[in-house]
Amino acid sequence: MPGLSMRRCSGQARVLTMALLLAVPGVFGVRHAHAGLFDDEEARRQIRDISTKTNERLDTFAKGQIELANQIQALREENSRLRGQVETLIYELDAARKRQQDFYVDLDGRLRKLEPQAAPSTEAKPADEGKPPLDTPPRKAASDPAAETREYEVALNLFRANKLKEAAAAFEAFARAHPDSNLTPSAQYWLGNVHYSMRDCKKAIDAHRVVASKWPTHAKAPDALLNLATCQQELADAKGAKMTLETLVAKYPDSAAATTARQRLKK
Repeated sequence: MPGLSMRRCSGQARVLTMALLLAVPGVFGVRHAHAGLFDDEEARRQIRDISTKTNERLDTFAKGQIELANQIQALREENSRLRGQVETLIYELDAARKRQQDFYVDLDGRLRKLEPQAAPSTEAKPADEGKPPLDTPPRKAASDPAAETREYEVALNLFRANKLKEAAAAFEAFARAHPDSNLTPSAQYWLGNVHYSMRDCKKAIDAHRVVASKWPTHAKAPDALLNLATCQQELADAKGAKMTLETLVAKYPDSAAATTARQRLKK
């Protein structure tokens, strides 16, 4: 019976082999299924991470855009507020300049009333003395203080009315027509102020320099030097302005203009 036993063992071996062969593909299939499931889950996780990071970046960008827009709006409002303040300051400065102008014009009129006026001589002269000698040059026509005052007042009123071009022409005409009048230094001084009001500092400097050099003892000479220094400063001539202020302090130490000049020199 040994042959029968061997055949049975051989049959059982074949059955076991077949069972193993049938079982192996199943095992491999399960492994592949698990591997596929793992790959899909990892991909979904990475996609979620990318989506989360992208959303966070978009949120940060959106917040930055909103903050930038708010800052721009705030700057616009600040700019508008500052523009309003500048316009207000310009208006107040113009008003203050006009008040100061009116004050000085009024003061000029009051001071002129206190100045002695030249009066024509009324003494009688012999008939032969009324005619100049033949070798004597002709005398200048006698000035009319009243007429000069009226011309001067016309120019001053034009300046007071802020008719600057007309005032400049009137003061220039007065200075040419009455070079020896006691009102000519004041006319020249106001001519400088008119040019300054028209923002022509070069002509203002020329006019004030004439006052300071031609009539150094006149009451307006210190103020002319102070105005001259102001114009030099506005033209960025700091050295020239300093020299003018120092000259003013040296020549007119007790004047009100010198007090202002000392304050400016300290700055």
